[in-house]
Amino acid sequence: MKRKTLVLVALAALALLLFAVGAAHADKLTDAIAAAPQGTEAGQIDPAKPAGFLGVPGAPSTNLIVGLLWAVWVGWIFSTVGAFGGVMAGVGHISVFGLGNYAKTFRKTAPELNKLLTDSIRASNQYLVGLSALISSFNYYKMGRLVLPLGLTLGAGSLIGAWGSNMLTAGKLSFSQYQGYFGLFVLVLGCYLFWETSPAGQASKKKAKEAAKAFEDTVKQQKAGAQVDMAALGVRMKSFSLGKCVFTFFGVEFEFNPVLPFIGGIVISAISAFLGVGGGFMIVPFLTSVTQLPMYIAAGTSALAVLVSMVTSIATLMSKGTPIDFGLIGVELVGIFIGSIIGPRTSKYFSDIFLKRLFIVLALYVGIDYVLRGFFNIRMFG
Repeated sequence: MKRKTLVLVALAALALLLFAVGAAHADKLTDAIAAAPQGTEAGQIDPAKPAGFLGVPGAPSTNLIVGLLWAVWVGWIFSTVGAFGGVMAGVGHISVFGLGNYAKTFRKTAPELNKLLTDSIRASNQYLVGLSALISSFNYYKMGRLVLPLGLTLGAGSLIGAWGSNMLTAGKLSFSQYQGYFGLFVLVLGCYLFWETSPAGQASKKKAKEAAKAFEDTVKQQKAGAQVDMAALGVRMKSFSLGKCVFTFFGVEFEFNPVLPFIGGIVISAISAFLGVGGGFMIVPFLTSVTQLPMYIAAGTSALAVLVSMVTSIATLMSKGTPIDFGLIGVELVGIFIGSIIGPRTSKYFSDIFLKRLFIVLALYVGIDYVLRGFFNIRMFG
């Protein structure tokens, strides 16, 4: 109980610190609003209009019920697949809530405000994914579906990548650039995963398929009434050294070199921090391809690495003066909590290949749409 209390106190202290940092940089947003031209046209600030996102007059004002429901979906998809939470959070903030089109109007008239709004969207995505990653990591660990050394090694690399990326890009990225690169990375990933689920891509996944089948067969036994301790059959460490880590999952043995995920963590978190997402959509393919894990343990392991990256990214962005709409974020975090509790408990009812295909469909849809919007200003999907 004391340990749980200590964790809660630490999280509360971190939240207060981040809030204080955000309040300290409120003047930066105020100055950006004051520098924007006043008027009723796009790209102008109309002081007569009610305050919306971040308190900006005329900015979109998100319906809090819609924000809550979308956050439930974000929490569920991230905690189920171990990825795509940041992408879906970004889709919500950019498209569903209309913040993207609004930020884009200031590209020429008020570039400083455009970049602040872009960074705020990036940080808002990361708040949502960070909470989902925290809850998911805890739940998957209890279920025996998190490879702790692998998650921590990825997380160690993520510290470096996330910090460096945000230090270099905060305040320098226009919304159109952000949306285009966001879509490009997601599209490339979707194409790669599409190949991975083909017969050629599946040929080298013998261990992952064997472990996934053993897991699914055990779930069927459980449904049939058998008393099975799923956690006891989960991840079990056999040995760990700087050059090799060996563990089993449902009787299938896996091994990896810790140096590889450390380097992978640096690269992946640098890209994901730049995009303002969790990075799970790159970590999961890394885990299923390079270390050949089944999706059932890739999700939880990814969540732990994402948690480390998100805390680093949020703190770095806010230290650079990024404003946060804590009213909207607070409501969304409630939805994230609900979705993240449900996800790990429902993921076992979906097959390994189904989860990958769900991932692919979302990646292709978002990728194509955002590349066209960001780089070519073409709106294909509304």
